[in-house]
Amino acid sequence: MTTSTTTDTAVEGFLAAVRGEHADSGVWADDAVLDAVVPNWRMTVRGGPAVARQLRAWYRHPGTIEELRRHPITGGEVVELTVTWVEAGVPHAARQAHVLDVDADGRIARHAMWCGGRWSASQLAEMAAASDAG
Repeated sequence: MTTSTTTDTAVEGFLAAVRGEHADSGVWADDAVLDAVVPNWRMTVRGGPAVARQLRAWYRHPGTIEELRRHPITGGEVVELTVTWVEAGVPHAARQAHVLDVDADGRIARHAMWCGGRWSASQLAEMAAASDAG
């Protein structure tokens, strides 16, 4: 059984990675599993170092979490977020949901994630216009 403090520490480390701050890869259990659903694909990554590498690849640019909702669950947390960043001078955003299971040592053992996509500034403008029209 984990305490909210150990869960908070692990989740805070995960959120730092989303912002592009990858200094603490100790957030992941050695045998961590990432089950990721991304547009048109589903993948599994096994092992803490491999999960940390995958997150460094996805969140390689400094970012800002624009929207954040955290929902405590037994043994972990569900995190819903929108992250924004600039890539090659172009603003981007992504909307995601993450289910993080934290082990007794306070590290993330299982991470299920769903990503709606990564959108450039022009796509974000199209979506905003479509929302305003509807």
